[in-house]
Amino acid sequence: MMRPVRLHRYSYFEYRSLEEVSSTKHEFLDGEIYAMAGGTPLHAALQAAVATALSNQLVGTECRVYGSDLRVRVLATGLATYPDVTVVYGPVQTDPEDRNAAVNPRLVVEVLSDGTEEYDRGEKLAQYQRIPTLQAVVLVSQRERRIELWERGETWGNVTAESAHTLRIAALGCSLTVSALYDSAGAP
Repeated sequence: MMRPVRLHRYSYFEYRSLEEVSSTKHEFLDGEIYAMAGGTPLHAALQAAVATALSNQLVGTECRVYGSDLRVRVLATGLATYPDVTVVYGPVQTDPEDRNAAVNPRLVVEVLSDGTEEYDRGEKLAQYQRIPTLQAVVLVSQRERRIELWERGETWGNVTAESAHTLRIAALGCSLTVSALYDSAGAP
């Protein structure tokens, strides 16, 4: 009779210890640690374009825009991850177990890639939607000039913008124009 192989389940403390010494970012969920793949030049340019567009519009407000080095923790599920862009309203509130993980994002942005799109649109989106302060999730395509906005109302709803259209993000009082973002990123 074959015995099942036991997999090691990591604690959040072990995950944090790894992150402190690693040059690679990792995601944590259900005791598993997953290395996050590096992005393409277009991925990095779109990330920067979105962060710049949001930062320019949020000057003088209580919102602060963060890049992909800010770890976000979903307390309801334990997920720890690094969104491509995060906006926090007011002071950053941190995880009781991790002073470097924000638990109160107002908006998160994910630039989709072939390897992560299904996860970003599915399980990860559902995880994000469990954050009480989160009001919006923006998904940015690398394959086409297309941005998808998920916003919290009585339920979560979504709209998509393509080409020269503009998405209004009510939770932040700002907007993203598709053509401006992709032109800024040098996208075809």
